[in-house]
Order: sequence, then structure tokens, then C-alpha cells
Amino acid sequence: MPRTTAAPPGHQDTPPGTGGPAAPVGRDAEDRLLRGLLADLRRGRPALVEVGGPPGIGRSTLLGHAAALATEAGVRVAAAAASPEETGLPHGIAAQLLSQLLPGASPAGPVLPSASARPGAGHTTRPDDLCATSLSAARSRPLLLVVDDTQWADPPSLRGLQALARRLAGVPLMLLTSRNGAAAPGPYDRIEPCPLADGRSVARHVLELPPLSAEAVGRVLADTWPASVDAAFLEEAARSLDGNPALLKSVTARFVRHGWTPRTGHLADLAESTAEAVRERTVRTLPLLPAELLGVLRAIVVAGPDCTPGLMEALATGPRTPGTGRALSMLSGTGLLADGPRPALRSGAAARAVLADLDTAQREELYARAAAWAHRAALSDRAVTRMLLGSGPVGAPWAVAALRRRAAADRAAGRHTGAVRLLERALREPVPEALRVRLLTELATAVLPTRPDAASRHLYRALDPPTGAAGPVPADPGTVRARLLAAELLVACGDLPTPARIARAAAGAEPGTAEHSGLRALHAMAAALGRPDVEDGCVPLPADSWTGRPERAAEAAVAAWLTARRGEDIGSARALARAALAPGARAQVPPAVRAAAAHALVLSGDTEEARGALEEVLVCAARRDARPVAGAALLVTCLAELWGGRDSAASEALDRCAELMPARLWHPRMAPAPLALQALLDLRRGDADAAARVLETRLPVAAEAGPAWAYLLYARGRVRLAAGERDRALADLLECGRRLLARGAANPALLPWRSAAARTRDPDDPLAVRLLAEERRRSLVWGSPLALATALAPRPGGANPPGAAARARGRAAGWQYRQALVALGTAPFTGHLTVDSLLAAARPPAGPTPPHPAPASAGPHPVAPGRGPSGRGTSGLGVPGSGAPGPGIPGPTAPGLDHPGRGTPGLGTSGQGIPGPGTPGPGAAPRPEAARHAASGAPAPAARRDPWPDSARPGPARRTPRGVGRGPAPAGPQTPSTGHRPAPAPLTDAEYRVAALAADGLSNRAIAGELAVTPRTVEQHLTKTYRKLGIRGRPQLAAALERTATEEPT
Repeated sequence: MPRTTAAPPGHQDTPPGTGGPAAPVGRDAEDRLLRGLLADLRRGRPALVEVGGPPGIGRSTLLGHAAALATEAGVRVAAAAASPEETGLPHGIAAQLLSQLLPGASPAGPVLPSASARPGAGHTTRPDDLCATSLSAARSRPLLLVVDDTQWADPPSLRGLQALARRLAGVPLMLLTSRNGAAAPGPYDRIEPCPLADGRSVARHVLELPPLSAEAVGRVLADTWPASVDAAFLEEAARSLDGNPALLKSVTARFVRHGWTPRTGHLADLAESTAEAVRERTVRTLPLLPAELLGVLRAIVVAGPDCTPGLMEALATGPRTPGTGRALSMLSGTGLLADGPRPALRSGAAARAVLADLDTAQREELYARAAAWAHRAALSDRAVTRMLLGSGPVGAPWAVAALRRRAAADRAAGRHTGAVRLLERALREPVPEALRVRLLTELATAVLPTRPDAASRHLYRALDPPTGAAGPVPADPGTVRARLLAAELLVACGDLPTPARIARAAAGAEPGTAEHSGLRALHAMAAALGRPDVEDGCVPLPADSWTGRPERAAEAAVAAWLTARRGEDIGSARALARAALAPGARAQVPPAVRAAAAHALVLSGDTEEARGALEEVLVCAARRDARPVAGAALLVTCLAELWGGRDSAASEALDRCAELMPARLWHPRMAPAPLALQALLDLRRGDADAAARVLETRLPVAAEAGPAWAYLLYARGRVRLAAGERDRALADLLECGRRLLARGAANPALLPWRSAAARTRDPDDPLAVRLLAEERRRSLVWGSPLALATALAPRPGGANPPGAAARARGRAAGWQYRQALVALGTAPFTGHLTVDSLLAAARPPAGPTPPHPAPASAGPHPVAPGRGPSGRGTSGLGVPGSGAPGPGIPGPTAPGLDHPGRGTPGLGTSGQGIPGPGTPGPGAAPRPEAARHAASGAPAPAARRDPWPDSARPGPARRTPRGVGRGPAPAGPQTPSTGHRPAPAPLTDAEYRVAALAADGLSNRAIAGELAVTPRTVEQHLTKTYRKLGIRGRPQLAAALERTATEEPT
């Protein structure tokens, strides 16, 4: 409470603060001063008091309290209030006061002006007689004149008040005025006493009302809510409201209106109510400011926490703009600025209110000027980008560079929302095409953790040509590299309906470059996993297209992966994969494509090489912040660890994948893959219930259309098989096989669905025999060590009868046994699967031969989980091997299933596991050409047959040509062709599947739906089949296929 005079009030008749109206909360010192001044006034001493402070501080309340005290003390009161609407009305304030001072006005109490009062109404004296009339009235009786908001007083009335103040000496008159601190007074606006008057003759005081203390705020809250107020709520209210009575009143009124209480649970409502109250106060205060100060305030808002005097002067330029120091001094009385070393508004709502009267173009231009000044002043990227977010396009390269740097820092710190805003702002700038594609790719990476669907849309935009371009247009190397990364992220994330977009991007790349090869490789991956479109214009990759140039290494990687999926040539697959992963070619291959090459090595059994390549992929993906690529590499790592029998390492890889790429971030077509691997891991641990719970996870509808659904079907079939639901397990496993074969994945090392499906039937069931025979044949054709070990597993007929091992010893070994043994002996070291382990396992047991086990129909064996009948480890499902309902069916060959060397009975003695010499598997009577190939280890030729038997399809069986049906007949002696017809050209697997379904009478559209391809693809396959078989159409197709199945290949 600063004073301008040192003269204390005179003797007081009544102690201050005793009796009369209660003082406003927190204004006890002011109340004591006013009581003393009124007591002196009654003894004839005049006073001149001015009350100031920011808006809402309680000036009007204190003036009303003074009028009440004067009335109680017997002092006559006349009050007036100025308003902005009457500022231009001459003598407005004088008229209000004179209407109360002239004869006829009631002297009983303060007469406040009514809203209907008009200047000059009710009296005949001129309004400029204010000074004489007031002095005359005061001489007859002590008088208190109260004038509120003098900053809006009209000039004639203000001059009258100034004249009255200079004539107060010796007259019992007290002039009490108030002024809003937001409106700085002009040089001639002050109301001062006569400079020649003695300081003791006129008491002069200027009261600057301070904010309410925390204790005072607590008293207001306690008066509103009689119940106790939470200490945390009180502390937050005192801090956020700045002790402003008007804000406090507004907030308490809103709380009462909504029925809220001052409890900790309503702190969020307190913050919202405070922001709204501050905004309303700001809106009421802004009209008080002159245009020059309003421009300075806008500059403060735009500069924000980086406000400097230079920036304020650069933004708030004008002919009458005051200096920085004087402007801040003038604004300090408005209550809009917060305390601190830099000028800033108290809340964001207030800052928005300051700029609310500007249109969009004006605001953007103001922010653009601020950003340009900040760039020239070398402010931080945080300051520059904050200003750029509010501006329009500035058309300068430094703007995009600053936005990208700040976005990269936000992504590294995990602030993805901020990075998204920065990159979206950067895309508004005019940038070259290469930079546009890079920005879209970075934006997709930033938005992926929060909105994966939006990330896909941004990547689509990156692959699409510029707006207005007709067809593929040549792109510069920078644009192609950026599109390569976008295509890689899409394929790695499982967004596979994009081969056509990738093909267009490849068409714009220069042939022979690493980028062109990478785009072709990604297109081949998307086409193999999704639904290929023959009209996309991208020529499929031939397996032998790689010429040894490092720039073509990406195509070699995908060729290796496709070859491994087909299970045709393990030597070629290994060579291509190793060439793509060689140090000289590694840098030319996108990481996602290198992960595909590593998957090919996993399928070939070279898990050590695959793990090393995958670690390098993870490092590269982390450096580029490519989450989908890292997630795909970790999924392949999990497969590799499962191949090697390292369950803990596989579980760790899957956990890392879930941390980097949660299930919600994968494309719906890829979402089932982590769930399927987790379920298979739980099965390996023996926890079938946990596996079932994992598979109950809700998935999007589009998940069933993706390649990962086959993995989930396989895992679900295994879980249902462990639960004894054989029919449902068989349906899942056969559907899994159908989906894999429709995409050209015939390699049993990928998923051993045939042997798993055979476990759902009795060992002597024809379907089980045919499925196992086909899986053994394809395993031997593929030739990986693990697949070959599976080929030596026991036949489905259960354990051999007692003495079979002894009788088998001394016989000549069957061609399958010799072929697999030679292949294993020449294969590279793969851990426990070596020829030594097989030879050791083939030795006769030291103890007596165990008794004949129960037949498969008797149900699971009553053995403890994790131990087989011979004491060796099992799958933990209660039965030896992998939880099959009956013994003797061979163990699986892929992740999630026990395999030889992990406690599976498939590597027991020759009588209990490996078929001994002369003891071939089911239908294993060697054909003549198979015997010729036995010593060399080459795979025996076999006629192509569709792997779907009639009995495996739901519903009534269709009549099919002999040897054509939906599955191969059990292997057996083949009747050589006796005719002289030249052998037709061999059909591919895809052509044979389409031809077999067409021979059954299915339409092209039905075949397309069955194999998940387009009708045009079916037409092309049939056209090639007709040409190779030398027939004219469908009527001759069944007979031609029957001849092909019975003819002996040369």
C-alpha cells in the first residue's frame, strides 16, 4: 500500500476495523486507512485518494466499501462511474455527481447513479459548476465524492475533478477515485492536489491493491464451502489465480453452478475454469490498450518463451510504438503478463485471445516475420520451428531443414506427436519431389506409433507420382532412393496390396541401378505374399536373373527366398542368399530384402549365418528408425532360434519385436504372425492353455486375407490337436496348406502342415499315409538337414513290432535311408543334426526292447509331461514327440514343433525311430529311377501331384481323374508308359493345381477363389497347360493329366 505523503491520519474516534461493514477479504490494511481518513474528514481535514491496480483486483469493491463506511459515519456521499460508452459524452461524470449534490437529492446515504439517469436531468445548474457545487456542499456537511474508472472519464469532467482536487485545502471533502492499471495515464490525466498546499493540509494517498494472499484465498473458499478445502486444491488455486478476486469469484461461481467441490479430484476442472476466466479478463482488457501497446503484446505472444527486446522491436514497429522498456512498464499494470525474466502472458488462452482479432493471413505473416528474425539471429531450432508452426509457407530452404532437424530430435526423444506436427508443416513448403518423398516417409515413421493407418496413407503418397503426372515418369536418383525406403516400410509392415504402386516406382528408376533392383525385389516379395496383378507392368524375377553384379544383389536375395519357399533347389537358394548378404553387396540391398535372404538361410538350416545377417539388419533398422523392418527381422530371428532349438532366445526375440512393433502397429494382414509364433512357443513349453489364450486375441477382419493367417491356422491346428479336437485341427491344418500352396510355398520346412494334419488321423488312415508320403518326398527334394532328419522319422503305423530292429539289421538299406544319410553327411554342420548323431542313434539299444506301445486309438499315453516312454524329453504335451495322439508319426520340421535331437522319438534305434536298412516308410517301394539315384544322394524324381486328397476336402467327394485328384496317391511302384507318345513339357506346380481343379469341372472364377488368385491368372495358367499338353481345351484336360500322371518321367 504505497503512499505519496508521510502524514499519518489524525486521531480516530473509533478504532479501525471495529463495528460497521466488514472489510473485503484481504483488504484489512486498506480498511484501516479509509476509516482513519473518514474520521479526519469529520474533523475537517480533506483527503485525495486514488486506488489503482490491474483488472479484477477489487478496486470497485473497495470504493463501495468506503462509501458504506462514510454513510455509517454520517458523511454525505456522491458517487459516479465512468464507462467506455460515455467517454465521448461531455460532462457525463459531472452530471452524475451534480444530480446527487443539488437540492432535492437524498442525503441519507450514497446515491449511486441509475442506468436511466441522463446528463443534465433533474437540475438546472450547468454541468461545469461541479467544482463550486461540491465545495459549497462540503462546507455545510463533510462530503465524500467517489469516481470509479477515471481512465474513461470524459475530458470536461476530468478537468472539473482536477480543479476540485487543487481546491481541497481547508474544505471537509474527500475525493476517492480509481484507475484501471491496464490503461496507462497520459501526461495530463493525473488528479493532483495544489502543489503549493502543505502536505498536512490535504492527505494524499495512492493505493496499489496487491493480489490476495493464499490465506485470503482460503477464506474465500471457506466462505463458499463450509466443509474443509483440500490443501492441494487451495495451493493450486492460489498459484493459478494470482490472487485476483475477480478470477476467484468467476471460478467459484462456476464450481457452484456445476456442483463441484474444492477437492483434489477437481484440479482439472480448476485449471479449465481458470483458463476460461483469464481469457474473459483478457478480452475485457484488450480494448483499454492503445494500438501501439497492443502490437507489443502481439509480439510477445508470437515470440513466446524466446521473446527478446530485439524481436519485440522487429515485430511491433510503428511510428508511435514506445521503447521496449517503457512498453513493458506500461503493460505491467494490465495484469496480463506473468512474472518472470522474459515477458509472457499468463496462459495460453490469454495468448490466443490477443491474436483472436487477426485473420489467418495476418497471423501467419506475423509468425513468418518472427521465424525469419529468429533464423537470422541464430536462435535454436526449437525457437525457429515453434514460430514456423504458426506461419504460412516461407519458401526458404532453411525452414524445411530446421523443421526436419527438430522432428528428428523429437522422434529420438519419443515425442512422436510433436514430430508429426513439424513434418506436416514442412510438407506445406514448396520442396523438390525427392525431398517431398523423404518428408512423407519420415512422417509415416513418426506417425506409426500412434496412427498406423495414417502411416500407410503417407507411404502411398510417397510411392505415387506427383499430382498431375500421367503414367510413370523418370525420377531422379534421390526420389528413387526415397521411394525405395517407402516401399520397404510398406512391405515390412505387411501392407501387401501395393505391388502396382511399387511397380510404378520401379518403372521410374534407371534400370541396372541398386535402387531399381531393390524396388523389383520388393515388388516380387509383395506379389508373392499378397495377390499378384499381372497387369502391374513389372516383370517377375527369374531365379537365375542375377549376373553377379552387386547392384543386382537385391534380386538375388528375393530369388533365394522364393526358391526356398518353393523348396526346389537348396544349393541355388544358399548361393543366392549368401551372395546377397556378402560384404561387397550388402550395402546395395535394402534391409527388409536382406531379412528375406536370411529367412532363406533359415529354411536351408544355416541358422548361424542367418542370425549374423539378421543382427546387421537390426542395427541398420535402428539407425534409420525403421520399426517395421526391425520387427520383421525379429520375427525371422524367432524362427531361426526355434529352428536351432533355443526357446529362450526365440522368446527374447519375440519380446523385443512386441516392444518395437506392438500388435496394433502391424498391418492387419501381418498381425497374426507374432500371435502364431507366441502360441507355438507356448506349445514348446508345454503350456497348451496359454497357447489357446494367445490365439483368442481379437484380430481385424482383414487378417484372414494375409499370408500370416496360414501361420495362425497352423498354430491353432496344433493347439486343437493337443486338446484332442482332431476334426477341427485337421480343417485348420488343411486350410493352412491350401493357403501356402496358393502362394507357391510348398516347402515343408516353412510349415510342416502335412505331418501335423496326419496326426489327426489313425496311423493306417490313407489320408495320413498320403500326407506323410508327400511331406517326405518334398523334404528329400529340398534336402535341408532338418528336413532330411524328418524324412527318417518312423512310419505312421506306430512303433515297429518287437524284434523288427534285429530283423532289419543285415538287410540292404532302402533308397530313402541311403539318400538322406548321404545328404546329411555332406551337409554343413548344423548343431545336433549331423550324420554322427544319426549313426549313434541307429545303434541297437543296450537294454531289452521296450514293450509294444498302445495303439493310436487308445488315446494319449499316460506319461508325465516332458518325459517320453524311454525317459527322453518330449514336447511337454503329455505324449512323446509333439503331443500327437498316437505314437510313431514323424516329428515336424519347423518352428513350434519338436524335431529330432530334442527328445523326439524320431531318432531312436532302427526299430523304434529311424527306419533300418530294408525298412522303408509307407509306400516307400523304390521306383527304378530312385534306386539309380540312391548312392548319389540326388532327390528321386516324382510325378507332380496336387497335394489335396479328396478325403481332405469338406463335403461330398468329387470325382476326379485318376492320379489327378486333390492329393497324391501313396508312393508305390509306377507303371512305365508303353506308348511312343513324346513326353509333354513338365507343368509347374501352379499350372498343375489349376489344371487339376479345372479337370474337376470348376469354373475359372471358382478356381481363382480357391487358390486366392485373379481369374486372369487362372486363364494364363490354363492356356500354358493346354499348349504344354498339346490339347485344345477342357474336354481333353482330364485324359491328358491322367496320361501325364501315369507316364514315367525321363
